[in-house]
Amino acid sequence: MPDSTAEATEATEATDDRPVTLDRRDGPYGEVVLRRRPGPVDEGDIHEIIANGTFLMDTSDGRSERLLIDAAQAALTPERRDSGPSVLIGGLGVGFSLAHAADDDRWGRIVVVEREQAVIEWHHEGPLARISGTALGDPRTVILHTDLVEYLRTTADVYDALCLDIDNGPGWTVTDDNAGLYTPGGLARCRARLNPGGVLAVWSAQPSPVFEQALRNAGFTGVRTEEIQVARGVPDVVHLALRPA
Repeated sequence: MPDSTAEATEATEATDDRPVTLDRRDGPYGEVVLRRRPGPVDEGDIHEIIANGTFLMDTSDGRSERLLIDAAQAALTPERRDSGPSVLIGGLGVGFSLAHAADDDRWGRIVVVEREQAVIEWHHEGPLARISGTALGDPRTVILHTDLVEYLRTTADVYDALCLDIDNGPGWTVTDDNAGLYTPGGLARCRARLNPGGVLAVWSAQPSPVFEQALRNAGFTGVRTEEIQVARGVPDVVHLALRPA
Protein backbone atom coordinates (compact mmCIF):
# COMPACT_ATOMS: atom_id res chain seq x y z
CA MET A 1 0.00 0.00 0.00
CA PRO A 2 1.47 3.43 -0.89
CA ASP A 3 2.83 5.56 1.93
CA SER A 4 0.42 8.49 1.86
CA THR A 5 2.54 10.47 4.33
CA ALA A 6 5.63 10.21 2.11
CA GLU A 7 3.59 11.13 -0.96
CA ALA A 8 2.16 14.17 0.82
CA THR A 9 5.65 15.28 1.90
CA GLU A 10 7.01 14.97 -1.64
CA ALA A 11 4.06 16.88 -3.03
CA THR A 12 4.54 19.66 -0.48
CA GLU A 13 8.25 19.95 -1.28
CA ALA A 14 7.53 19.99 -5.00
CA THR A 15 5.10 22.92 -4.72
CA ASP A 16 6.48 24.82 -1.72
CA ASP A 17 8.91 27.69 -2.28
CA ARG A 18 10.44 27.26 1.16
CA PRO A 19 14.03 25.93 1.30
CA VAL A 20 14.50 22.22 1.91
CA THR A 21 17.39 21.18 4.16
CA LEU A 22 19.51 18.55 2.40
CA ASP A 23 22.25 18.19 5.02
CA ARG A 24 23.05 19.66 8.41
CA ARG A 25 26.33 19.13 10.25
CA ASP A 26 27.69 20.22 13.64
CA GLY A 27 31.46 20.59 13.60
CA PRO A 28 34.35 22.33 15.34
CA TYR A 29 33.33 25.68 13.82
CA GLY A 30 29.60 25.39 14.47
CA GLU A 31 26.70 24.37 12.28
CA VAL A 32 26.81 24.22 8.49
CA VAL A 33 23.72 23.56 6.39
CA LEU A 34 23.08 22.82 2.72
CA ARG A 35 19.62 23.82 1.51
CA ARG A 36 17.75 23.61 -1.79
CA ARG A 37 15.05 25.95 -3.02
CA PRO A 38 13.25 26.20 -6.35
CA GLY A 39 14.90 28.38 -8.96
CA PRO A 40 13.75 29.74 -12.30
CA VAL A 41 12.05 27.09 -14.44
CA ASP A 42 14.82 27.17 -17.06
CA GLU A 43 17.66 27.07 -14.52
CA GLY A 44 16.70 24.41 -11.98
CA ASP A 45 17.06 24.33 -8.21
CA ILE A 46 19.22 26.74 -6.24
CA HIS A 47 21.49 25.42 -3.50
CA GLU A 48 22.63 27.58 -0.61
CA ILE A 49 25.09 27.27 2.26
CA ILE A 50 24.23 28.53 5.74
CA ALA A 51 26.91 28.67 8.47
CA ASN A 52 25.95 29.29 12.09
CA GLY A 53 22.65 30.71 10.93
CA THR A 54 24.31 33.17 8.54
CA PHE A 55 23.62 32.94 4.82
CA LEU A 56 26.96 32.62 3.00
CA MET A 57 26.26 32.07 -0.69
CA ASP A 58 24.11 30.25 -3.18
CA THR A 59 24.17 29.02 -6.76
CA SER A 60 21.78 31.64 -8.14
CA ASP A 61 24.38 33.89 -9.76
CA GLY A 62 28.13 33.58 -9.26
CA ARG A 63 29.12 36.90 -10.82
CA SER A 64 30.90 38.17 -7.74
CA GLU A 65 32.77 34.90 -7.18
CA ARG A 66 33.97 34.96 -10.80
CA LEU A 67 34.96 38.60 -10.49
CA LEU A 68 37.08 37.68 -7.49
CA ILE A 69 39.19 35.48 -9.78
CA ASP A 70 39.19 37.75 -12.84
CA ALA A 71 40.05 40.87 -10.84
CA ALA A 72 42.98 39.09 -9.24
CA GLN A 73 44.27 37.91 -12.62
CA ALA A 74 43.96 41.41 -14.10
CA ALA A 75 45.70 43.05 -11.13
CA LEU A 76 48.84 40.89 -11.35
CA THR A 77 51.98 42.51 -12.63
CA PRO A 78 52.74 41.49 -16.25
CA GLU A 79 55.66 39.34 -15.09
CA ARG A 80 53.40 37.35 -12.78
CA ARG A 81 50.49 37.17 -15.20
CA ASP A 82 52.63 35.69 -17.97
CA SER A 83 54.32 33.01 -15.86
CA GLY A 84 51.41 30.63 -15.12
CA PRO A 85 50.57 32.25 -11.79
CA SER A 86 49.53 30.23 -8.77
CA VAL A 87 46.33 31.08 -6.89
CA LEU A 88 45.12 30.24 -3.41
CA ILE A 89 41.32 30.33 -3.09
CA GLY A 90 40.15 30.74 0.48
CA GLY A 91 36.80 28.98 0.78
CA LEU A 92 35.36 26.39 -1.60
CA GLY A 93 31.82 27.68 -1.10
CA VAL A 94 29.47 26.62 -3.89
CA GLY A 95 32.43 26.25 -6.26
CA PHE A 96 32.06 29.19 -8.64
CA SER A 97 35.52 30.63 -7.90
CA LEU A 98 37.27 27.28 -8.33
CA ALA A 99 35.37 26.44 -11.51
CA HIS A 100 36.13 29.84 -13.01
CA ALA A 101 39.83 29.60 -12.20
CA ALA A 102 40.03 26.11 -13.72
CA ASP A 103 38.30 27.37 -16.87
CA ASP A 104 41.19 29.83 -17.37
CA ASP A 105 44.31 28.09 -18.66
CA ARG A 106 46.44 31.09 -17.69
CA TRP A 107 46.42 29.95 -14.07
CA GLY A 108 49.03 27.46 -12.96
CA ARG A 109 48.59 25.78 -9.58
CA ILE A 110 45.10 26.23 -8.07
CA VAL A 111 44.90 25.53 -4.33
CA VAL A 112 41.61 25.71 -2.43
CA VAL A 113 41.53 25.84 1.37
CA GLU A 114 38.23 24.71 2.92
CA ARG A 115 37.80 23.98 6.62
CA GLU A 116 34.37 22.30 6.45
CA GLN A 117 34.54 18.63 5.53
CA ALA A 118 30.83 18.76 4.74
CA VAL A 119 31.36 21.38 2.04
CA ILE A 120 34.11 19.30 0.44
CA GLU A 121 31.83 16.25 0.43
CA TRP A 122 28.94 18.23 -1.12
CA HIS A 123 31.26 18.91 -4.05
CA HIS A 124 32.74 15.44 -4.39
CA GLU A 125 29.57 13.44 -3.78
CA GLY A 126 26.66 15.86 -3.60
CA PRO A 127 24.68 18.34 -5.68
CA LEU A 128 27.46 20.94 -5.89
CA ALA A 129 29.48 18.59 -8.10
CA ARG A 130 27.58 19.98 -11.09
CA ILE A 131 29.49 23.24 -10.59
CA SER A 132 32.92 22.01 -9.52
CA GLY A 133 33.21 18.48 -10.91
CA THR A 134 35.36 19.35 -13.91
CA ALA A 135 37.58 21.64 -11.85
CA LEU A 136 38.12 19.02 -9.16
CA GLY A 137 39.42 16.67 -11.86
CA ASP A 138 41.84 19.29 -13.21
CA PRO A 139 45.46 18.28 -12.45
CA ARG A 140 46.22 21.86 -11.38
CA THR A 141 43.66 21.70 -8.57
CA VAL A 142 44.49 20.82 -4.95
CA ILE A 143 41.92 20.87 -2.14
CA LEU A 144 43.28 21.35 1.38
CA HIS A 145 40.99 20.49 4.29
CA THR A 146 42.18 23.05 6.82
CA ASP A 147 41.34 26.39 8.35
CA LEU A 148 42.48 29.33 6.20
CA VAL A 149 43.61 31.51 9.11
CA GLU A 150 45.69 28.66 10.54
CA TYR A 151 47.05 27.74 7.12
CA LEU A 152 48.28 31.28 6.46
CA ARG A 153 49.89 31.31 9.89
CA THR A 154 51.78 28.04 9.50
CA THR A 155 52.53 27.45 5.82
CA ALA A 156 55.70 28.46 4.03
CA ASP A 157 54.00 28.29 0.62
CA VAL A 158 53.76 31.47 -1.44
CA TYR A 159 51.35 32.33 -4.24
CA ASP A 160 50.87 34.91 -6.94
CA ALA A 161 47.26 35.54 -5.91
CA LEU A 162 45.23 35.07 -2.76
CA CYS A 163 41.47 35.10 -3.46
CA LEU A 164 39.67 35.04 -0.15
CA ASP A 165 35.94 34.53 0.32
CA ILE A 166 35.32 32.96 3.73
CA ASP A 167 33.08 35.62 5.30
CA ASN A 168 30.48 38.19 4.31
CA GLY A 169 33.21 40.77 4.68
CA PRO A 170 35.91 42.04 7.05
CA GLY A 171 33.28 43.31 9.46
CA TRP A 172 30.85 40.40 9.13
CA THR A 173 32.67 37.17 9.89
CA VAL A 174 31.14 33.71 10.06
CA THR A 175 33.03 32.84 13.26
CA ASP A 176 34.94 35.03 15.69
CA ASP A 177 38.26 33.34 14.84
CA ASN A 178 38.03 34.60 11.25
CA ALA A 179 38.31 38.20 12.47
CA GLY A 180 42.05 37.65 12.88
CA LEU A 181 42.42 37.51 9.11
CA TYR A 182 41.59 41.22 8.79
CA THR A 183 43.79 42.49 11.62
CA PRO A 184 47.25 44.00 11.02
CA GLY A 185 48.78 40.64 11.92
CA GLY A 186 46.49 38.71 9.61
CA LEU A 187 47.11 41.05 6.70
CA ALA A 188 50.85 40.83 7.33
CA ARG A 189 50.58 37.05 7.01
CA CYS A 190 48.66 37.45 3.74
CA ARG A 191 51.40 39.74 2.45
CA ALA A 192 54.07 37.21 3.45
CA ARG A 193 52.27 34.47 1.53
CA LEU A 194 52.44 36.47 -1.72
CA ASN A 195 55.27 36.65 -4.20
CA PRO A 196 56.46 40.19 -4.95
CA GLY A 197 53.99 41.64 -7.45
CA GLY A 198 51.28 39.29 -6.22
CA VAL A 199 47.71 40.32 -5.44
CA LEU A 200 45.37 39.93 -2.49
CA ALA A 201 41.67 39.88 -3.44
CA VAL A 202 39.04 39.82 -0.69
CA TRP A 203 35.31 39.44 -1.36
CA SER A 204 32.88 41.46 0.76
CA ALA A 205 29.12 42.00 0.87
CA GLN A 206 29.69 45.75 1.17
CA PRO A 207 32.42 48.34 0.61
CA SER A 208 34.74 49.14 3.52
CA PRO A 209 36.95 52.26 3.43
CA VAL A 210 38.27 51.18 6.84
CA PHE A 211 39.51 47.90 5.38
CA GLU A 212 41.07 49.71 2.42
CA GLN A 213 43.09 51.81 4.86
CA ALA A 214 44.05 48.68 6.81
CA LEU A 215 45.46 47.21 3.59
CA ARG A 216 47.56 50.33 3.00
CA ASN A 217 48.76 50.28 6.59
CA ALA A 218 49.83 46.63 6.11
CA GLY A 219 52.20 47.64 3.30
CA PHE A 220 50.04 46.87 0.27
CA THR A 221 49.94 49.18 -2.72
CA GLY A 222 47.44 49.74 -5.53
CA VAL A 223 44.55 49.34 -3.09
CA ARG A 224 41.18 49.64 -4.81
CA THR A 225 37.66 48.23 -4.74
CA GLU A 226 35.61 46.78 -7.62
CA GLU A 227 31.83 46.74 -7.25
CA ILE A 228 29.26 44.19 -8.40
CA GLN A 229 25.75 45.60 -8.57
CA VAL A 230 23.01 43.57 -6.89
CA ALA A 231 19.24 43.72 -7.21
CA ARG A 232 18.75 45.44 -3.86
CA GLY A 233 20.98 47.19 -1.35
CA VAL A 234 24.65 48.07 -1.50
CA PRO A 235 26.84 46.34 -4.12
CA ASP A 236 29.04 43.34 -3.43
CA VAL A 237 32.71 44.23 -3.76
CA VAL A 238 36.17 42.80 -4.24
CA HIS A 239 38.97 44.56 -2.37
CA LEU A 240 42.27 44.40 -4.27
CA ALA A 241 45.81 45.09 -3.05
CA LEU A 242 49.30 44.36 -4.35
CA ARG A 243 52.44 43.24 -2.60
CA PRO A 244 55.09 45.64 -3.95
CA ALA A 245 57.46 44.03 -6.44
